Amino acid sequence: MKHRVITAPACDMLRILRVAETGLAAVPLHSARSIVIVLALLAVLVPFLTGLAISAGFHEQTQLSLDHGADMYVSGEQFGRPAPVEQSVAETIRGLPGVKSATPRVVGRVEIGSERIEAIVIGISMDQLPAQLECIEGRLYRNGPRNELVIGSDLARRLRLNVGSLIPPFYSSREGEHVSEVVGIFRADASPWQARVILTSVETAAKIFDQPGLATDLIVHCHAGYESQVLATISRIAVAPTSNPSVRTRVQTREALRANLSQGPARREGVWTLSSIFAFATAILVVLATSGIGLSERRREVAILKLTGWQTEDVLLRCFVESLAITVLGTALAIVIAYAWLEWFNGYAIAALFIPGADASVGFDVPYRFVPGPILISTFIAIVVVMTGSLYATWRAATAQPREAIR
Repeated sequence: MKHRVITAPACDMLRILRVAETGLAAVPLHSARSIVIVLALLAVLVPFLTGLAISAGFHEQTQLSLDHGADMYVSGEQFGRPAPVEQSVAETIRGLPGVKSATPRVVGRVEIGSERIEAIVIGISMDQLPAQLECIEGRLYRNGPRNELVIGSDLARRLRLNVGSLIPPFYSSREGEHVSEVVGIFRADASPWQARVILTSVETAAKIFDQPGLATDLIVHCHAGYESQVLATISRIAVAPTSNPSVRTRVQTREALRANLSQGPARREGVWTLSSIFAFATAILVVLATSGIGLSERRREVAILKLTGWQTEDVLLRCFVESLAITVLGTALAIVIAYAWLEWFNGYAIAALFIPGADASVGFDVPYRFVPGPILISTFIAIVVVMTGSLYATWRAATAQPREAIR
């Protein structure tokens, strides 16, 4: 009869597996401690993951808008700040070799309603509107003596405006103050477009800001391969208004604008991550408090294990497996809750921190995107938080005299 011979390495592996099993069993055994640690992880990881997902989604939407935008944006510059340009310069640029189209655009901030809600007025020709923009009520604006406005659905909801609503004069003009009429309400798949945006014609926008004949910038599209040539030529063209000849020409390419716009989300993500570090430090203290400091039952349990023959490394391995299981559980729940917060509650309250012009309750679908980086970082942070609190407290209990801990 043959007998199975178990070698020393196999015995060690079997012992490690059995110790690991006790670590998994300790999770429900110490349910109160496990729940407190999971709640501490959720309090830190859920806002962290949600915020970074919104930032990534908003950044992606911005990049998509740029991909379908112009090749160059021509504006003025004075004292290092943007300055208006003459609309008539667009005709000069259209005649340049390699230029497909050149269109003036007016962009400015206004305050509307008794609550003085900030909105962005965009004066743009209709052929430059995004393809995904959809007028869900009424129609698009037309050129004419009347101020016809098309308002985003979120802004219309906040101001309680419908098609046909009249907006009292919200600007002072040398040509007289005029009532504006809402002729349409739009909704776009690119969600950032809807946040407090008012669309109108270039002429109407120039009248609203009392800047007739001027534009914020010129939108230029080029034929393939002519970008460098057009850029060099436009840089030498004078765009300054006759009333302000000191304005210099400034030309921004799509890639330069993409790099500038990327700085905003990156800065918000950095501030959000930095503020989360303090929450992570607090979570470590919570885990540390629930893992042994001031918890005599936990110390007595470790002392009993030592008296029954467990080594310090066995106790630490058991604690490691228990902490790892709690970490996996807490991280998985954090991802699920963050997804539910964004998908079902549309990022309520937290979206306003990452989307300019948004309120606590956003009237459009908040863009979000879960990327591997923040999820891996969250998992690593959760492991550090739990292990830092648990292993240190367990090591102190394991290295203490068992008889003193049992008393």
